[in-house]
Amino acid sequence: MDKYRIKPGKKLDLSKWDPNDKSIFPMGKKVGKDHLKQLNNELETLQELLYAEGKHKVLIVLQAMDTGGKDGTIRHVFEGVNPQGVKVSSFKAPTREELAHDYLWRVHKHTPGKGEIVIFNRSHYEDVLVVRVHDLVPKEVWSKRYEHIAAFEKTLADEGTTILKFYLHINRDEQKERLQARLDKPEKIWKFSLGDLEERKLWDQYIAAFEDALGKTSTEASPWYVIPANRKWYRNLVISSIIIDKLKSLNMSYPEAEDDLSGVVIE
Repeated sequence: MDKYRIKPGKKLDLSKWDPNDKSIFPMGKKVGKDHLKQLNNELETLQELLYAEGKHKVLIVLQAMDTGGKDGTIRHVFEGVNPQGVKVSSFKAPTREELAHDYLWRVHKHTPGKGEIVIFNRSHYEDVLVVRVHDLVPKEVWSKRYEHIAAFEKTLADEGTTILKFYLHINRDEQKERLQARLDKPEKIWKFSLGDLEERKLWDQYIAAFEDALGKTSTEASPWYVIPANRKWYRNLVISSIIIDKLKSLNMSYPEAEDDLSGVVIE
């Protein structure tokens, strides 16, 4: 999966990343969905082990353009996991209290504890994306935040948090189709907002902001992956595989019983 990983210090050009790529899993949608069920079972087992051992912390960051598939990724990749050990945190417009503090204040309290997987559906990166594109703070302010974010994530990693960051990469045509589907289908129209069309006009500005954010904050301890996301089934397979590989690398084991159970007889 390293082909999707952004190397540290590498300038990013998203036009060179194909959102339709399916080279790692060329089997097609039907077989791919069947394979995802196997990965779901494997992830469920690893997540239970992570929770039982209670030593490791895992943070997963999802970012994308509108309609990029963050909700769908969470729903399909984490199907079947124990909700006791998996949390989702979504970051919308900051409250008055949050605006009274530094921009990372509201984020830190949502990071995972030992035994937990926490998924950020949007994240602290909004403060170098939306904030930049809409000119909510001056450039001299947001341009310093790449360094802040990298330092914040290094602190988490140094304190034992495993971090995986995924940019769900779709193209403009795919976004158009997904917005149209929201408009056409009664069960999806609640997701549609006229504001989505205004944001779509800023596509190029968002791409430039993502290129800087991802390129400047992908590190060995906190890597970004550019996930081809035009095909939802492929997106799910790639993300599942990366997470599973990382969890396996933690060399986890179930803890021993606290008491001597050698003489226990259950009648």
